[in-house]
Amino acid sequence: MTTTSSQRPGFSLGRSFIGRRPGPAAQLWLTLGGALALGLVVVGGSRLIAQVEGDRGIAPLANTDDIQVTGIEVDVTGKSGEEARHEGWKIAQKKAWEKLGGPEMGIEQIDAMVSAVVIENEQIGPRRYKARLGVIFDKAKASQFVGRTAGGVGSRSAPLLVIPVLYSGGVRQVFEVQSPWQRAWANFQAAASPIDYVRPVGAGGESLILTAGQAGRRSRIWWRTVLNQFDAADVLVPVARLERQWPGGPVRGTFTARYGPDNTFLESFTLTADNDEKLPAMLEQAIIKIDGIYRRALMEGRLTPDPTILSGQAAFDSALEALRQKLMPLGPAVSPSGPTNEGPSVPTTTPPPSASDAPSVATVNVQFASPDAAAIDSALAAVRGAPGVQGAATTSLAIGGTSVMRVTVAGGIDALAAALRSQGWQVSSGGGVLRISR
Repeated sequence: MTTTSSQRPGFSLGRSFIGRRPGPAAQLWLTLGGALALGLVVVGGSRLIAQVEGDRGIAPLANTDDIQVTGIEVDVTGKSGEEARHEGWKIAQKKAWEKLGGPEMGIEQIDAMVSAVVIENEQIGPRRYKARLGVIFDKAKASQFVGRTAGGVGSRSAPLLVIPVLYSGGVRQVFEVQSPWQRAWANFQAAASPIDYVRPVGAGGESLILTAGQAGRRSRIWWRTVLNQFDAADVLVPVARLERQWPGGPVRGTFTARYGPDNTFLESFTLTADNDEKLPAMLEQAIIKIDGIYRRALMEGRLTPDPTILSGQAAFDSALEALRQKLMPLGPAVSPSGPTNEGPSVPTTTPPPSASDAPSVATVNVQFASPDAAAIDSALAAVRGAPGVQGAATTSLAIGGTSVMRVTVAGGIDALAAALRSQGWQVSSGGGVLRISR
């Protein structure tokens, strides 16, 4: 008698231990379900990555010790191509000097300050020279005429974070995409300016932190966190609003210079480009005008770091000290002076001074020029050695610029100013901030 087995060949387990094989329809649903789950995982991960990836981020030009001016157009004719070229370079140097806002000088004086001429594009003919050139000036020679005069001799701002906001096509953006406004700021040669611009690249997580909505925030704690990431003391918000009259037609730009955590308005102006091809040149011109606005604000003392950004911890410490003074237990009772009939005489003691008699303790922000590390050490030593100073620490360091220290002093800002003047420092104050120099 022949019997048949219901088990698959090669298996010896009983049916109770082997699951039933799914049919074709069930296999199809399982395959589709697995593909859908895998797709959700892949898409979900890509959507998270896409928040910081994409075509964004433009590295700013590095600020060197030299002053560079780019994009100078020349078109010159002469007896020969070499003579036309030589004359074209002289014209480019003169144009670059005028673009920097330097005083009127002869071409020999300007040529003595030029360290190099950069050829961006040139065409040389038998008697004609047409080119786009860049001119690099030696900062040691040229800085006495440009860069310092607009902001006061030797003055330079604290590090200021730049958030370039662009309104275009009904969309407000900063670093979400590579915008022409960000590119113009990245290409801006800021070495000639007394403003210490801190220009973010805009790639990666910077595009999530520095958004158009950041300029409208008022929280000093949030601003302090953001500025600390970029080693900046305050913020500048240059705003560009572009309006196209028709496709391929003129582009009207409204530009506004703002600054500070309260988004304070400085000035506004308008420019017009004939078409999109001339838009980069218009944006370059706008940045030069905005830089002039910030220079004037620096000269007027309006670009000093907002003390409320840096004084959050100091305000907390002051409140804690006031609470401690209120909760301190009173000293032991003092017996009246003079002998009494109830016992031996007790020597009289002077009651300790009350908290109201002690000089008030204040926190003062002090700005000082810091061309090198020795200047920083000298300023810190002088401030820490002033009478009444309980502590001094730098909150913003800018080698070659202006640094900021936070000082805790008994007697307030006037006492600190008087103490520093007695040491030979030149002291000026405004808005609760001291500025000291030798």
